[in-house]
Amino acid sequence: MLAAVNPDLPPTPPERPLPSDCCDSGCDRCVSDIYAEELAYYEQQLAEWRKRNPGRDPDEVRRQGG
Repeated sequence: MLAAVNPDLPPTPPERPLPSDCCDSGCDRCVSDIYAEELAYYEQQLAEWRKRNPGRDPDEVRRQGG
């Protein structure tokens, strides 16, 4: 019996909000603020993935599925 393979896939970048997603009313949790937080988390996760996978291109790995 073969063990299940769990590839170390790179994180997926957050989706950038559209300019029309922000209502410009100064919301406490603006979509732009949320995106900035998600982007910072993504960059941290990507840096950790790159340490585990030196020399690998995350875009190429995503296309190949592992």
